[in-house]
Amino acid sequence: MPFSRLSEQVQKLSTPQQSDAFVKRFRDAVREGEFDAIDLPERFTLPKKFKRRGSEETYEKDMKDMVFETSAKFDKWFEGVDQELAAAPQRGRGKPKLTVENLEEGVIDFKALAEETRRKLQNSYEKGQNLGNSRKSKAAPAKPPTKAKRTTKK
Repeated sequence: MPFSRLSEQVQKLSTPQQSDAFVKRFRDAVREGEFDAIDLPERFTLPKKFKRRGSEETYEKDMKDMVFETSAKFDKWFEGVDQELAAAPQRGRGKPKLTVENLEEGVIDFKALAEETRRKLQNSYEKGQNLGNSRKSKAAPAKPPTKAKRTTKK
């Protein structure tokens, strides 16, 4: 039976930026018994470039290499996973920052944000009113202040 390495299979991916997701799926498939593989003591570098938050610096990750039997079943599994990963939408940069420039360019919907702010303020106001009213009704009726009696003679 022909054997192949995980590092070689990662190179065959159509989208190298999805190599970490492929390795995770590969390990899951081995764990679930879809096909057999063994760990090797060597490590290999993923082709994906990772970025640290808050900087433009990139780095790479190393993974443990594995050996597995290549078969028609594995080839079919690989094709399916490769197509899924290629079709998976790439994660965007998230929501655009709230700046005057983005508001003026129309990147951010001002009316929607204004409505959201109005709703937050109304909810906060109602919450405060409810809290005040609940404390008012729970408080015991105030007793008239009693005069302290004198214990000494005038």
